[in-house]
Amino acid sequence: MQLTSILAVYFLIWVMSAFIMLPFGVRTSEEAGEALVPGQAESAPSNFKPGRILVRATLVAIVLTTLFVLNYEYGWLSASDLDILPKPPSSLTGAD
Repeated sequence: MQLTSILAVYFLIWVMSAFIMLPFGVRTSEEAGEALVPGQAESAPSNFKPGRILVRATLVAIVLTTLFVLNYEYGWLSASDLDILPKPPSSLTGAD
């Protein structure tokens, strides 16, 4: 696998994991016991720390990308291994 392909896969996994991690560990002002700022939505986080999310997303993306590349190189799991649906009988497909 080429380095550019690995970087593209890493970037996609990183973005996906960052968006998945956004809601975890977030506390609203009401949960934190703080007063709302005028105009602030009740669901807005009271103390948003994007650095923590970026670090977590980076670590998860490194692990998942490494597993993806190793699976690509060694062929541990393929698409045919994931095909769990039963095959239709040949009489239904028109094959003789």
